[in-house]
Amino acid sequence: MEKAKQLVVLITKGIDHELSSVALVIACGGITSGQGVSLFLTSSGVDLIRNRGTSMTEVRPLDPLAEMIADFQTRGGQIWACPPCVKSRGYEEADLIDGVEIVGARKLHGAILDGAETLSF
Repeated sequence: MEKAKQLVVLITKGIDHELSSVALVIACGGITSGQGVSLFLTSSGVDLIRNRGTSMTEVRPLDPLAEMIADFQTRGGQIWACPPCVKSRGYEEADLIDGVEIVGARKLHGAILDGAETLSF
């Protein structure tokens, strides 16, 4: 069986949950292993990409979430945010960190149809 070249990590947990950090560790590991990796943030997961939101989360002994997200983006990781989840929190694009795309499920399903594997946290 051919290995997946793309991975989409769905994150539903926000700044109040350690699984958000675990998801980033796995996403960065995917990039290290040669996969193209995207994050799709829904529910409270969109709080992670709110300006200054990432500075509120650190799960020791892991790196601070802000550092992991910056590393992820620097190495080519894409971050997608669910439009209704962004809107329901009163956020706009200017409220989010640079590089985040507000995209609907069509982008996620397109990646899956193109062969991406998915993980959910």
